[in-house]
Amino acid sequence: MTDLVGNRPSELDQLPDRDTEETAEWAASLDAVTKAAGPHRASYLMRRTLQHAEGAGLALPKLLETDYVNTIPTAAEPEFPGDEEMERRITAWNRWNAAAMVTRGSRFGVGGHIATFASAAWLYETGFQHFFRGKDSHEAPGSGDQLYIQGHASPGIYARAFLDGRISEQQLDNFRQESGGNGLPSYPHPRRLPWLWEFPTVSMGLGPLSAIYQARFNRYLHNRGIKDTAHSHVWAFLGDGEMDEPESTAALALAAREQLDNLTFVINCNLQRLDGPVRANFKIVQELEAQFRGAGWNVVKSLWGSAWDELFQLDTTGALVRRLREVPDAQFQTYATRDVAYIREHFFGTDPALVQLAGVLTDAKIAECFHTSRGGHEPRKVYAAYRAAVGFKGAPTVILAQTVKGYTLGPGFESKNANHQMKKLSGKEFRAMRDRLDLPIPDARLDEDLVPYGHPGENSPEVRYLQERRAALGGPAPSRRVHAVALPDPDENNARAFEALYKGSGKQEMATTMAFVRLAKDLMRDKETGKRWVPIVPDEARTFGMESLFPSAGIYSPLGQTYEPVDRDQLMYYKEAKDGQILNEGITEAGAMADFIAAATSYATHGETMIPFYIFYSMFGWQRTADQMWQLADQLGKGFIVGATAGRTTLTGEGLQHADGHSHLIASTNPASLNYDPAFAYEIAVIVKDGLRRMYGPEAENVFYYLTVYNEPKPQPAMPEGVEEGIVRGLYRFKEGVAPSPDAPRLQLLASGTAIHWALDAQNLLAADWGVAADVWSATSWGELRRDALECDEALLRGEQRTPYVTQALEGAPGPALAVSDWMRQVPDQISQWVEQDYSSLGTDGFGLSDTRDAARRHFGVDAQSIVVASLAQLARRGEVPASAVKEARERYEL
Repeated sequence: MTDLVGNRPSELDQLPDRDTEETAEWAASLDAVTKAAGPHRASYLMRRTLQHAEGAGLALPKLLETDYVNTIPTAAEPEFPGDEEMERRITAWNRWNAAAMVTRGSRFGVGGHIATFASAAWLYETGFQHFFRGKDSHEAPGSGDQLYIQGHASPGIYARAFLDGRISEQQLDNFRQESGGNGLPSYPHPRRLPWLWEFPTVSMGLGPLSAIYQARFNRYLHNRGIKDTAHSHVWAFLGDGEMDEPESTAALALAAREQLDNLTFVINCNLQRLDGPVRANFKIVQELEAQFRGAGWNVVKSLWGSAWDELFQLDTTGALVRRLREVPDAQFQTYATRDVAYIREHFFGTDPALVQLAGVLTDAKIAECFHTSRGGHEPRKVYAAYRAAVGFKGAPTVILAQTVKGYTLGPGFESKNANHQMKKLSGKEFRAMRDRLDLPIPDARLDEDLVPYGHPGENSPEVRYLQERRAALGGPAPSRRVHAVALPDPDENNARAFEALYKGSGKQEMATTMAFVRLAKDLMRDKETGKRWVPIVPDEARTFGMESLFPSAGIYSPLGQTYEPVDRDQLMYYKEAKDGQILNEGITEAGAMADFIAAATSYATHGETMIPFYIFYSMFGWQRTADQMWQLADQLGKGFIVGATAGRTTLTGEGLQHADGHSHLIASTNPASLNYDPAFAYEIAVIVKDGLRRMYGPEAENVFYYLTVYNEPKPQPAMPEGVEEGIVRGLYRFKEGVAPSPDAPRLQLLASGTAIHWALDAQNLLAADWGVAADVWSATSWGELRRDALECDEALLRGEQRTPYVTQALEGAPGPALAVSDWMRQVPDQISQWVEQDYSSLGTDGFGLSDTRDAARRHFGVDAQSIVVASLAQLARRGEVPASAVKEARERYEL
C-alpha cells in the first residue's frame, strides 16, 4: 500500500493485511470524500473515526506513535555500499581494544565504561565509514560534520583512533591518567585533548541542546554569507536515559520550527540507564517517538534486526505486533537474559496465535531474536536509517536505534542492570569475546597478566580500508582544528568607539549597561570586524537598551520577516531578517548560552572567528547556566558574557529572585573566566579592548570575559591618565582623599561596580563630619587580583620572588582597608590574605528584597552612611578615633 503515502516506504508494509481489497475500498472511500467534499472534510472524518476507535477500546497506536516495528522495512533498505565483512573486522578490533583499555586501567582504580560503546559500536562505525565528513571534505571544507559523541562511548572512539594510527598504545594505557602529559581524558574534553575532541558532552543533556544550536548557528553563518555550511551536518549521539535531562528536549521545537534538516539525533535505545531500565513499566522508544513527532521532527525507528523478518512474515493476525507494543521495557530486558523456555512461556504463551507462531520457530531462532537481533547492531539497518536521515528535507531527524547494552561482552554484561558500573572483563570473558568476534589473538597472549591490545598491522587490509574511507570523506574524525587568524588591532581599527567612552558623559547620566551597548554598537559598524560580532540576548533586549540595534543589525530569522511588524512606523522597529546579526532568543538562558558556545568556538569548528557577546539579566546567568559556562571553558570558547542589571540592590522593586549578589562568586570557580565588575564607562572600554587583544590577537588565549554592568544612571567621568594597567589588572586609586588636617586619620576604601558611588559619598562624609581622609580605589576585578596573587604564591614555591599586584598597589597606603561592593562579602574577601593593611569588608549577604535602591542599601548596610560607620569602627579598633565616634555616627545617620 505504498501508494497511500507516495513513494516513501511505510512501516505498515511489513504488517499483516488479511484483506487487501477491503483496505483498497477504505482508501478509495477516503479519496472520494476528499474529491467531493474537500481535504478538510476528509481530515475531519479520519479524526472522528480515530476518536471513536479509541473510545471503543480498540488497540490503535496514538497519532504521534507508530507500531513497535522498524520505520524502514527490510525490502526498502538501500544497497549497502561498503564491504560488510571488512567493516565487521574493523568493528571487532575496536570493540576489543575499548574493553582492553578500560580493563587494563582498572588496575589503577581509574574506572571507565565498557557497556555503552559495546551497544553502540555499529552506530558509530557506520557513520565513520560512510557519512561523517572530515575537515578536508570537498563539500564542507574547513568544517566537515560536527559530531557530538556520547561521553560514555569515548573508549570506542579512542580504540578507533588507535587502529587509525592517531593514538599510540602508550596513550591507551594512560586512559584517565593525564597528569603525566600523555594521557587520554575520560570523556570528550576539548581542553584536555584539543586535536581530537570538538564538543564536551558528559554533562548529560548539554550535548543535545548544544547540537541543536550548533546546527542553527551553521545556518546563521550560511545565511549571513560568512561561511558556506550547506553541507555540514550535525550528528548528536545520545542515550535513551540521557533524554530525561530537561536540556535534552528543551529546544526540539526550535529545531523543527527552523527546519534544521542539517541535524540528526541518534539515540541509542538500549533501554538501560545507570541504575536500571529507563522506563521499567513503559516503552521509552514509543515515548520518544511521540515527543519528537509532536515537536515536528522526522522519526526513524530501527528496532529489530533481520532475524525478526521471519517472525513478522508469520504474524498473519497482528498478534506479534500487539504483543511487542504492550510488553514494558523492563520485561523485554528480562527476555534478553532468560532461556528460550521462559520466552516461549511468558512472551508467546499469552496469546493462542503467538503459541501457534512460536510452534514453527526453532529455539535458536527465538534466542537470536530476543537475545541479540536489534536494528542498532546491523550495519545495513543503521546505514538505511542514516541514509533516510540525511535525505530528509524540511525537518531534523531522530533515529531511535534499539540495542543491547553490553553487546558482545558476554552474558555477564549483556542487558544487566549493573553493567554501567562494571569496569573490567575476566580472562574467561575475554576468551569468549575473542571467539565471538573471531579475532586472531592466541591463547598464550590471554594468559599474560594484562590482556593485550589488538592491531591487525599498519598495512593490513583493515587499516587501509579504514583510512581510504576516511580519506574519501575528508580526513579523520572526530577532529578539532584551529585556524589561527588574528583580528585587526582594536586600537587601530576601532579607536573612535573606545574614545567615546574614554571622554565620559559630562553632566549626562548613563548606566554602564548602556555604555557597553553603545560600545558594542559602534564596534559592529567596523568594516572589517563588524560582521563578526554576534549579539545574543534572551528576550530582554529592550531592558538593556538594545532595541536601537534592531533596525540596523536585524534579528536573525531563517524565514526573514513574513509579516508587517506592529511598530513598523517607528524608528526602532522590530526587524527580522534572514541575514540578521542579532540572536534574540525567547525566554531561554540555556538556549542563548548554547548560541554563545557555538559562536565562541566557531574559530575552530568552522575556521571563522566570531566575537559573541551574550547579555542577560544578571541573576539568570551564572546561577542558571553555570554548567554551560563550564562547557564553554571546556570547549575553549571566547567572547564577552555580560551580566546586565547586576548587583543585589540596583534593581528597584524586583526582589529576591532578581537580585544578583553572588554571580561573581560562582564565576570565580571557572578557571577560563576573566571576571570584571567595572564602575565606569571608560573602564568597560579598556576591558573590552584588552579582551579583544587577548582573545583574538596574534597570541590568542583560550579565555572568555565576564563583565557585570548596572542599570543605575550615573554621570560617567573621563578616564584619568595612566589607569589602564590598573583597570586590566583589577585595582587602581580613583580619587585620593583630601586630609582635613595634617594629622587626620586615613583609610583606604576599595569599591567595585556601582558601589564606588557609595564609597565616594562616604569619602565626603568622612572628611566633612569626622575629619577622616579616605582614598577611593576602583576594584575592577577581585577575581583577577586573586588569580595574580595565587600565581605569585605558586612562583614562590618554585623559588621565584614575586609580589602580588594587589600588595604592590596598596603598598604604603596608610590606614586600614575597607572593601565594599554590591556583592556578597566573599567576593571582595577573595583578596584579603594579600592585603597588608588591616582588612574588612561590607557586602550584600543574604537574600534580596523588593524596595528602593536607597532602602535596600541601608538594609544590607552598604550605603554611604554604613560605610562611614564601618570605617570609623576600623579606625577605633586601631585607636585612631574615639570609640564613641562609632556610636555617635550610628545615631546621627539613624542606622
